[in-house]
Amino acid sequence: MIHTVPETGSTNADLGARIGAGEYVPEGDWLVADRQTAGRGRLGRVWNDGLGNFMGSTVVRVAPGDPSPASLALLTGLAVHEALAPFVPQRRDLLLKWPNDLLLDGCKIAGILLEMKTGVVVVGIGVNLAQAPSLPDRKAAALADFGPAPSRDHFAGALATAFDLELHRWRSVGLAPLLRRWQSAAHPQGTALRVLPPGEEPVEGTFAGLGEDGNLRLALADGAIRTIHAGDVLLAQT
Repeated sequence: MIHTVPETGSTNADLGARIGAGEYVPEGDWLVADRQTAGRGRLGRVWNDGLGNFMGSTVVRVAPGDPSPASLALLTGLAVHEALAPFVPQRRDLLLKWPNDLLLDGCKIAGILLEMKTGVVVVGIGVNLAQAPSLPDRKAAALADFGPAPSRDHFAGALATAFDLELHRWRSVGLAPLLRRWQSAAHPQGTALRVLPPGEEPVEGTFAGLGEDGNLRLALADGAIRTIHAGDVLLAQT
């Protein structure tokens, strides 16, 4: 079920509040807003408004035997990629960037925010369909900048279907196939990256793929491989 509201502060916050109040929010339910006034991205960034864009949230109820909840960021990114790809014009590069961004021709077109609420993962997704926000530290773009974009509701249906399929695969066949597919949709190995680990100085290196747990492997100039568990990642040229 896809439930829409004309305006809210944050779809993630709304679902989190409902879960915190003891309401059962089933998997497969989505809350989608026409406008958002207090949306958030990773690391406290503001990700607001965007009439005509997709701004929505759903939940995953992690069960015993499921892969690590942290890998849901990669699962979600892959689902967004699958939903967006049919609408991207030929000769345009739609790429995943660890841990949870999508780039179109090098510009951010979508982002993901995961939050744990009393044992339930709230998955928030923002996709620039009609317009892009102005970001202080990176370029952003909308699908409409490159050609006709689908309506928000049409895209919402495509995303819900893709997310459900990826969630089923995640549970039934495990993490390894997802990681292979994620890497095939990401920027190629050897891409120069600049990583900002929490509380540390920036680290530069090149993309060396993902570890078995989905963490980023960064090849340093001295030949060492550093595993990145958390942090902001930028393409070095941006």
